[in-house]
Amino acid sequence: MNVVRRTRKNASGRENLKSRGEAMPAQFYRVKCRDCDNEQVVFSRASTEVRCHICGTTLAEPTGGTAKIKGEITEELSHA
Repeated sequence: MNVVRRTRKNASGRENLKSRGEAMPAQFYRVKCRDCDNEQVVFSRASTEVRCHICGTTLAEPTGGTAKIKGEITEELSHA
């Protein structure tokens, strides 16, 4: 028996991952520390607490999925 699987497509014609029940792709962010203005790269799904290398302030906390970013996201880094 053949099963037809329909998915939604967004404006660019690509399949919408959320409509299929799949997780969105993980990203890396450049995050600026609110205390000392240091910038460092943080993974969007960090599984451990990420602290600033300079002052030790928490930049990201794990939540079991996408990490809660505590600093200011200055750039979304793309993989090419």
